[in-house]
Amino acid sequence: MSHRAPEPSTSSTTRPPTSSSSHPGLHDRDTNDDLRPPRKPLGPRIGTYIGALLILIWGLAPFYWMLVTAFRDNRFVFSASPVPSHLTLDNFREALATDAGNNFFGAIINSVIISSITTALALLFGVFTAYALARVDFRGKFLVTGVILAASMFPGVALVTPLFQLFTDIGWIGTYQALIIPNISFALPLTIYTLTSFFNDLPWELEEAARVDGATRGQAFIKIILPLAAPALFTTAILAFIITWNEFLLSQQLSNSSTEPVTVAIARFSGVNPYIPPHAAIMAAGALVTVPLVIMVLIFQRRIISGLTAGGLKS
Repeated sequence: MSHRAPEPSTSSTTRPPTSSSSHPGLHDRDTNDDLRPPRKPLGPRIGTYIGALLILIWGLAPFYWMLVTAFRDNRFVFSASPVPSHLTLDNFREALATDAGNNFFGAIINSVIISSITTALALLFGVFTAYALARVDFRGKFLVTGVILAASMFPGVALVTPLFQLFTDIGWIGTYQALIIPNISFALPLTIYTLTSFFNDLPWELEEAARVDGATRGQAFIKIILPLAAPALFTTAILAFIITWNEFLLSQQLSNSSTEPVTVAIARFSGVNPYIPPHAAIMAAGALVTVPLVIMVLIFQRRIISGLTAGGLKS
């Protein structure tokens, strides 16, 4: 007697279509919803916005007050009203005038020369030093890094007396080189550390592929590494330029009336009346000093963003 296996029941194998088969887009929406990060509660987000607003106000309030005072009549300079009132352009005319012995326009040119040369030299020496610290293994590598860190932490006030004595002996007081060389010592450590960190993040495979294709180490550095390092170079250049532009202590002691930068020129600013400090004119001069920095940041900002995008696509 043979036994036949029971045939599967049609009712047991036939299943109703699922909701995903009847609605093809529903499963995709569910998957996308699962991949999305969960939204933060409303309370912490409001706290973040309030904190960012407070930081923004804290950072921009002095600049706003400087602009208000720059456009305000000198007779009402001590008014506590935050609303601009008694507006005039006489303060800017007084800041740029040379009747009282001021040469503010010449000081701006001096600052541009000193900051530009310092930034260029800091980038020139910093990019090769950072590449060596990031890519080359040599004896004493950590010692060099420690010396650079120690140089960046050295207080500037301790350098005033020896530098003044040294530059007096060699006749450099009041020259551009007396202002550029000390500023390099402040801008170079920042340049090296910023570029070293960036070079460490670049993949070795890019340079190795160029070496396999027949490029020398110098060609691989120029044609592969430097284009990818463009964002870090522009960012470092902006920071070095701002640091040099705002330097005051050494410039006050090592410059004269023909080479003084804007920081020193504003500090010794004199008005038409020797008995009344020109507070409004000083604020106007400070507003004029910030214009080159704002323009520079606005110009290089797009280059930095484009460089970051290009670097991400190449890597």
